[in-house]
Amino acid sequence: MFDWEDLRYFAVFAREKSLSAAARQLKVDHATIARRITALETSLNLKLVDRRPRSYLLTDNGKHIAALGAKMEDEAFAVGRAAMAGQLDLTGEVSVSAPPTMANALIAPHLGKLRRQYPGIHIRLIGETRIASLLHRESDIAVRMFQPTENNLVARKVGSMSFSMYASIDYLSTTPPENYTFIAFDRSMENIIQQKWLKEFANTRPIVLRTFDLETQRIAAMRGVGVAALPYYVANREPGLKLLDIESNMLINDIWLVVHNDLRNVPAVRAVLDFLVECFKT
Repeated sequence: MFDWEDLRYFAVFAREKSLSAAARQLKVDHATIARRITALETSLNLKLVDRRPRSYLLTDNGKHIAALGAKMEDEAFAVGRAAMAGQLDLTGEVSVSAPPTMANALIAPHLGKLRRQYPGIHIRLIGETRIASLLHRESDIAVRMFQPTENNLVARKVGSMSFSMYASIDYLSTTPPENYTFIAFDRSMENIIQQKWLKEFANTRPIVLRTFDLETQRIAAMRGVGVAALPYYVANREPGLKLLDIESNMLINDIWLVVHNDLRNVPAVRAVLDFLVECFKT
């Protein structure tokens, strides 16, 4: 009989498509992932991956086993959600995933109020740019800048965020528009609306810095690196940045709270959702 943990590690590797990404997901080193895959191959007497110098590629048998493992993983997460849904009191840990600047500027300052109101609820606040999987319990609640389309997720629009083009006062006074350079998100975020907006405005002018963190973009713009598309609450923390004088220099992006349908009525999750709604009203 194979080890269930070996199959779980293999299923994560198959989903993430690399040893290093699976290692980050499971919070182990990549050698552990490789060892688990080898152990599963041995117990099943099947070759699951072709080992290349820089990558592992799934064999046909590997793809089949990975699909079965993914189903088992989904069922295991469903058990976890069912257990959480059975909790009827206002206690326990609720995890919230949000973009880093939102987590730091819009949620964290109000956590004291939540603690006073619900001392039995513990929050795990995850500031990250990646899209946390609610299906795989990477978080219980997610703050997203787009409305999800998955049938098993429930979303509520809680506000909107305005983005504008900013650069430092000195940069704008010394740089003609045709020589503007730009600060953008990294290529993993090419499909978000503000990235598309910035790239459309930049046109053929160069993107000289890419970073997933809005705070880094703000600092770089302050130091004269170039033009960045920033939300109002980030750009206006201190003087030194100036709006570009261009037509339609504003983009409105909706903010959504997202939760798995299995957890939407859990009392602790419901209390945190209500708390987050109030955070985005301020």
